[in-house]
Amino acid sequence: MSATQTERLNFSSVKNKPDYPDFLDIQIKSFQDFFQLETKSEERGQEGLYKTFLENFPITDTRNQFVLEFLDYFVDPPRYSIQECIERGLTYSVPLKARLKLYCTDAEHEDFETIVQDVYLGTIPYMTPSGTFCINGAERVVVSQLHRSPGVFFGQSFHANGTKLYSARVIPFKGSWIEFATDINSVMYAYIDRKKKLPVTTLFRAIGFERDKDILEIFDLAEEVKASKTGLKKYIGRKLAARVLKTWHEDFVDEDTGEVVSIERNEIILDRDTVLEKEHIDEVIDSGSKTILLHKEDNLQADYAIIHNTLQKDPTNSEKEAVEHIYRQLRNAEPPDEETARGIIHKLFFSDQRYNLGEVGRYRMNKKLGLDIPMDKQVLTKEDIITIVKYLIELINSKAEIDDIDHLSNRRVRTVGEQLSQQFGVGLARMARTIRERMNVRDNEVFTPIDLINAKTLSSVINSFFGTNQLSQFMDQTNPLAEITHKRRLSALGPGGLSRERAGFEVRDVHYTHYGRLCPIETPEGPNIGLISSLAVYAKVNNLGFIETPYRKVTDGKIDLKHEPIYLSAEEEEEKHIAQANIPLSDKGVIEAEKVIARMEGDFPLVDPTVLNYADVAPNQIASISASLIPFLEHDDANRALMGSNMMRQAVPLLIADSPIVGTGLERQVASDSRVLINAEGDGVVEYVDANEITIKYDRTENERMVSFDTDDRTYQLVKFRKTNQSTSINLKPIVRKGDRVKKGQVLCQGYATEKGELALGRNMKVAFMPWKGYNFEDAIVISERVVREDIFTSIHIDEYSLEVRDTKLGNEELTNDIPNVSEEATKDLDEFGMIRIGAEVKPGDILIGKITPKGESDPTPEEKLLRAIFGDKAGDVKDASLKASPSLHGVVIEKKLFARAVKDKRKRAKDKEDIAELEAKYEAKFIALQDVLVEKLFTIVGGKTAQGINNDLGEIVFPKGKKFTLKMLHAVDDYTHLTGGTWSTDDETNVLVADLMHNYKIKENDLQGNLRREKFTISVGDELPSGILKLAKVYIAKKRKLKVGDKMAGRHGNKGIVARIVREEDMPFLEDGTPVDIVLNPLGVPSRMNIGQIYETVLGWAGQKLGRKYATPIFDGATIDQINELTDEAGIPRFGHTYLFDGGTGKRFDQPATVGIIYMLKLGHMVDDKMHARSIGPYSLITQQPLGGKAQFGGQRFGEMEVWALEAYGASSTLREILTVKSDDVIGRAKTYEAIVKGETMPEPGLPESFNVLMHELKGLGLDIRLEE
Repeated sequence: MSATQTERLNFSSVKNKPDYPDFLDIQIKSFQDFFQLETKSEERGQEGLYKTFLENFPITDTRNQFVLEFLDYFVDPPRYSIQECIERGLTYSVPLKARLKLYCTDAEHEDFETIVQDVYLGTIPYMTPSGTFCINGAERVVVSQLHRSPGVFFGQSFHANGTKLYSARVIPFKGSWIEFATDINSVMYAYIDRKKKLPVTTLFRAIGFERDKDILEIFDLAEEVKASKTGLKKYIGRKLAARVLKTWHEDFVDEDTGEVVSIERNEIILDRDTVLEKEHIDEVIDSGSKTILLHKEDNLQADYAIIHNTLQKDPTNSEKEAVEHIYRQLRNAEPPDEETARGIIHKLFFSDQRYNLGEVGRYRMNKKLGLDIPMDKQVLTKEDIITIVKYLIELINSKAEIDDIDHLSNRRVRTVGEQLSQQFGVGLARMARTIRERMNVRDNEVFTPIDLINAKTLSSVINSFFGTNQLSQFMDQTNPLAEITHKRRLSALGPGGLSRERAGFEVRDVHYTHYGRLCPIETPEGPNIGLISSLAVYAKVNNLGFIETPYRKVTDGKIDLKHEPIYLSAEEEEEKHIAQANIPLSDKGVIEAEKVIARMEGDFPLVDPTVLNYADVAPNQIASISASLIPFLEHDDANRALMGSNMMRQAVPLLIADSPIVGTGLERQVASDSRVLINAEGDGVVEYVDANEITIKYDRTENERMVSFDTDDRTYQLVKFRKTNQSTSINLKPIVRKGDRVKKGQVLCQGYATEKGELALGRNMKVAFMPWKGYNFEDAIVISERVVREDIFTSIHIDEYSLEVRDTKLGNEELTNDIPNVSEEATKDLDEFGMIRIGAEVKPGDILIGKITPKGESDPTPEEKLLRAIFGDKAGDVKDASLKASPSLHGVVIEKKLFARAVKDKRKRAKDKEDIAELEAKYEAKFIALQDVLVEKLFTIVGGKTAQGINNDLGEIVFPKGKKFTLKMLHAVDDYTHLTGGTWSTDDETNVLVADLMHNYKIKENDLQGNLRREKFTISVGDELPSGILKLAKVYIAKKRKLKVGDKMAGRHGNKGIVARIVREEDMPFLEDGTPVDIVLNPLGVPSRMNIGQIYETVLGWAGQKLGRKYATPIFDGATIDQINELTDEAGIPRFGHTYLFDGGTGKRFDQPATVGIIYMLKLGHMVDDKMHARSIGPYSLITQQPLGGKAQFGGQRFGEMEVWALEAYGASSTLREILTVKSDDVIGRAKTYEAIVKGETMPEPGLPESFNVLMHELKGLGLDIRLEE
C-alpha cells in the first residue's frame, strides 16, 4: 500500500465478507434507469421516462383526424457546470427534446404532409455525479419513500360488540380503491372508493354473473334439477337456492308515442331458502320454470353461509338492475341509459386508462391469490374479484391468515426515478390535454408539432416537485457522512404516505423483516421516530421496489463461499432458517457447531446445521452506515447508539482532520462513496502539484491514445473553501507529491472531514474519566487549553452574503462606494462597485456591499436647489441600501463575485455582433482542426482497408462497399457526427477501435458546441439572473471558530456534553510520566447510560497510540476483552486503563485510579457563537408592538407567565410594571424612556400598553361600545 493510505489491523473473525455495494446506488442507479440516456433508443426498457411517454402518446384529436406520435427523446448538454449553477443561484438542468411525428388519417386533407420534428419540452433538473440535484443554487436530495405496495391486503377489525370483521382491500397504482368487508350480520359488502357500500352479489351480477344460479355456481353451492312432478318429489325437504319467479309480459300503450309497448313482469312464487314441500310442486310447474336450483347437501354450506346471507340482502335480480343500482350509489343520480350504467364499472376497474395495478400490484396479487394472470394485464379481472371473495371466506372460516401490514413484503420503496416518472406523467397528461384542444381548434390550416406544444406545462410540474415536494429536501451537508446518509434515507411520510399524527406505534416499531434491510438503530428522536429510517449497508432495492439483503446458500450444513451471495426480498426469506455470519466454520465452509441459533421469521430456534437454508454474509449486515461506524456498538445500549449515529452526522469538519485510532473498517468506503475526494483514474505519475490543482500523466496503450482526443496529462482542480449548505467548508489538500507513482483508484487529496482517504469526523484525545472540581457535573466537559492553542477543534465556517440590484419605479439601483452620509473610514475597504476587498477583516456593522437606491422626495426649497446647482450634490435623491455585517459576524472576506446582465444599447449591439462573428470564426477553426485530427486517426486505423458500406442518418451511402479507404476520401466527408449505419471493415478489432474513436469524437464535438453556445449567450445576454434583477453581488466570509465554553461535543457512543471549562494545561490532571490529559469526562455518565463501548474504545485507543497502530473493530465482530488485554500488555500500559492520576494544582496523587486512554471526540454543529444573542432595541411586532423573538429577528427574551408570577411573589411591583410597559409595548413610554436615559433625566411614568388597545379594538369588533374614561 502507498503512504497515502492508513493500514488498519482488523479484528474481524468473519473472513470472506463480500464487498459493499456502492452506497449511492439507490439514487444514481434509479436516476439512470429513469433517463436511460446511455441506452440506445431501440434498446430502451419499458420504464422511467420512456414508459411515461409511451403511456401518454399517441395523441389524437376528437375526430381522430390528426395523430401526434412519439418517436424518441434526447437531451442536450447542460448550459452551466454544477459549480456555476451553485454560484449564480441557477438550476443544473438539461434541455429535453422529443422527436414527434404528426400525420393526418383523413382523406379530405390530402395536402397535409407527415411532419417529423424535434420539439423542446423544457429544461429538466439533472442529477449530479454525487446523487444530488442543484435547484436554484442549492443542493437538494430527493428522499426515497417507503409506502404500501399496490396489491390486495387482508385484514381484520373488531366491532364494538366483539364480533370479528374481516376485510380485503385492493390498492392500485392508480385508480379507485375497492374493499370487500363483512359486517356483524355476516353479510359481505363491497365498498368502492370508501364511499357507498353494496352487497358483493350485486357486484357479481354487474360483472356478468347475472342470476343467483351463476353466483352459486362460482362457489359450487347449488345443483340444478328439472322441474317435473315426478322429478321434484324426491327433492322434498331440500332448500331452494334461488327464487322461483313467474314471468309474463304485459302490453300497454305509451301515451306520448301511441305505440304498444311490451313489459316483462316478475312475481316471486317461492323465495330463497324455502324448504320444498309437496304443495309447492304444483306452484313451481305452474310458474313455467323449466328448472329449479337447490342447495347442495354437503359441509360447504356452513362455510359459505355468508354468500346466502348476502343474496338475501341483495336488492337486485339481473345485470341491468345491478349496474343501475351501482350507478345510483356512486353518482347519486339515475342512469341516463343502460350503456352509461355498464360503462361506470368498466371504467372504474377494467379500463387501462383509469385503473392500473402496476407490475408490482399484479405480481403481489398473483403471489397472494395463487393466480397465473400475465404480468402485462394490469387491470382487475373477474378472476381476481372471485378469488379475493373466496380467500375472504376462507379467512372468516379461519382457514387462511391475515396480512401483516408492516411486513416489508407489503411495503415498497419509491426511489427518485419512480417519483420523477409520476411527475412526468402528470405533466405529460396536462400537456396532452392542451394538445388535444389545439388540434380541435386548428381544423383546416397546416400546423406542426411545435405549434401544439407549450414547453412551460411540463417544466412547471417538475420545478414545483423539486421546489415544494415534501420528499425533495435541502441536503444535509455538514460532513460527508451526513450527505451519504441523507441520500440513503427512507421516509414513510410525504404525498401518498403516512402523516406523523396518524402513524401509530406499530408502523414505527422494528419488524423482524427489517433485518439486513432497514437499520434498527438509526432513526430520528422525536415525532418522526420510526417513520424515517436508513438503508442497511448491504441492502439493495430490486426492480419492483422491494428491499433485498444478501445471504450465502447453505446446503447440508455447508456454506457456499465460492459463489456470490444471493439477494432475497422479505417475501422470499419467509419460512427459511437463516444462521448468523459468525458461526464457527472450517476452511471449506462446513459448519462446525452441533446446534446453531438461527432466525426463522420472528423466532430464534436452536437447530441442526443441516436444517439451515441460508447464512448472513457479515455481522454488520443489520446496521446502517452510521451505526456501522461506531466501534464496539455491541457494548452500547440501543438508545445511546441511536444518539451516537445521529450525532456523527452533525460533526463539523475540522481544520486538521485525524482519522480514529479505533475505527470499524468502514471509514474508507464511506469517504470514497461520498464522491467528495478525487481518485486516480488509472496508473500514472504525478507531473505537477500545488494547493489548487494536481496534474497526472497516465500510462496509456497505443490503442487508447489512438481513439482519444485528449493528451496523456489530466489536471484536477481541487475545491478550495467552498461553502456547504450548512455553512461548513470544503477545502481539499493534495496528499501526493511531484514524481509519485499512483495506482488506479488511489486517493489524491484529503480534507472535508477525511484523512488519507478515510472518514475523519473528529480528533483522538487523551481522556480521563474522573470528576474535576464539579465542573463536569451533568455531562459537562472539561478541556485542556492545549486543545484550543493547537487548533485541535478549530473549524472554518463560510457565510455567503448577497445583494440584488433591481430596477425600481424611480430608476435603477446602483452598486457604489460613494454612499451618502457615510464616513470615509466606513467605505475604505470598498472597490468602485461597492464590494469589500478580499482579505478585509469584518466586524459587526461593517459595510459589505455598498448600494444606493433612488427615493421619492418632496420638492426641494429654492435655497436647496441653489446649493445643489453649485455643489452638484446628489445625496438628496438616493438613500443608503447597503448590506452591513450582522451583530455576531467576525471573519475575513475570502471571495466576492459580481454577476450582471448585458446592457443593451446601439453601440453594445453592434459590438456584440462583431464579438459573436469573431467567436464563431474561432470555433469554426477549432471544429476543422478537430475533424482533421479525426481523419488522421481514422486513416491510421482503416487506411488501405476495404469499406463495407457506411451510411449516415438519412440512409445515404457515404463510403460505398468495396472501395478502399484513402486520405482524400476521408477528407471529402463534411459531417462525421451523423455517420451511424454500416460497418467499416471486415476486421472486428478495427470496427471496435473506430466505434470508440467516433464515440470520443462526438463527445468532444458536443463539448465544443456547448462551449460555443455558452460563450455566445454570455456575450448577448450576460449572466443569467432571475427576472427583475440587473446585478447580483456576492461576498463570502470565512469565520475561524476555535473551541469555546458552551460548544457541544460528543463521542461516537451517544456520550454528548457541553464544554464547561477550558483549563490551563498545567492545572489538568496528569499521568505519572507528567503527560496532562486533554479532556476530563464524568464517570457517572457511563453506568446509567449503559454505553460501555466508549470504555473499550478508550483502552484500545491508548494501546494503539502507544504502539503507533490503527485498528478496525467491526461491529458485532470486534476485539474481545482478551485481545485488548494482550495489546495493553504489549504496549506496557495498565489493563482496563486503570491509572493513578495527579492533581495539576497541588501535584498530589488522586485517591483512586481512573480510567485513562484515547477517545475519539467530535465537535458538533451546535456552536455557542451561533446561539449567543443580546438585544438592546430592535424590531417590534406590527399589531401588538411587542419585541420580536429569536436571534434571526434580533429579538428579545420573552418574560412569560411564570416569570411574572416570580416577580409577583417577591412583590416587585415597579420592576414588573416597567417590564410589562416601557420595556415592551408601551409605544410612547419606551420612546420617552430612551430619551430620558440619553439625556440623563428621571424616568417617565409608564403609559398604556399597546396590547390593551388591541383588546379594546377586538371588543369594538364584537359590536361592544367601549370607551376609556379618565
